[in-house]
Amino acid sequence: MPGNTFGKIFRVTTWGESHGPAIGAVIDGCPAGLKIDGKFIQNELNRRKPNLNDPLSTKRNEDDKFCVLSGVFEEKTLGTPIAMEVWNTDAHSQDYSPTLFRPGHADKTYLNKYGIRDYRGGGRASGRETIGRILGGAIAKLIFKKVAPKMEMKSTTEIFNKSKKDSFGGFISIEVKNPPTNLGEPVFDKLEADLAKALLSIGAVKSFEIDLGIKEAGILGSENNKLKKGTLGGISTGETIKIKIAVKPTPSVGIKGRHDVCIVPRIVPVAEAMIAITLADHYLRNRCSIL
Repeated sequence: MPGNTFGKIFRVTTWGESHGPAIGAVIDGCPAGLKIDGKFIQNELNRRKPNLNDPLSTKRNEDDKFCVLSGVFEEKTLGTPIAMEVWNTDAHSQDYSPTLFRPGHADKTYLNKYGIRDYRGGGRASGRETIGRILGGAIAKLIFKKVAPKMEMKSTTEIFNKSKKDSFGGFISIEVKNPPTNLGEPVFDKLEADLAKALLSIGAVKSFEIDLGIKEAGILGSENNKLKKGTLGGISTGETIKIKIAVKPTPSVGIKGRHDVCIVPRIVPVAEAMIAITLADHYLRNRCSIL
């Protein structure tokens, strides 16, 4: 199964299954000498954890404590691959059946394509895979804390509650303020193209917009030209990058197991992580291509 690595210079590979012994990431291409803030990384993981007091959240209660296996010495990166893991300790595999194919999930397509699947909680197709993305995103954010300390992300959500007895989705809007300029490559590696791939690779995300998104199709060119854009020609301008994604309802409705009624709040840190990974990758590409 290829396709588990994202990035060209700053590369994040996620590994592990929902009910396997552990899950994590390997981050390659991180420069040496970066100070690793363990409290910051743990806080990013905690943002993704379910709120057990919220009726919208799953009741799966994992500690999500991370461990660094390689690439860090005396709290600084070595420039070698950084391997990080989080142990799974609260999986209820008995809630899942090898003969049950959940509608709206990847259960059937995985089996059809590979001839085998880990039916326990969705295996690699589980939202638990996003822990690896959080770990990679936390390292990316630490890079920007050092090289672009004024850059910040602000996220808001819009949630649609259709029924108390059903699941529902919503929108997430993220603004990247004070991003570095000149990120992105023309043609196929435009910054917005890579951001779109990064965010649409998150399991429940179904659409991506940047700047005004589809609204730009409904305004005059003279109006559009007056707007401040986060990217032009696929390259960052230094203006705020405005992104909006749509998140589908959780498909596990009325099925045995522990599931989120609405996944939107828990996707926010994952979306931020994928944006940070993309920006870090393009930032490091610039270091390799400009004399």
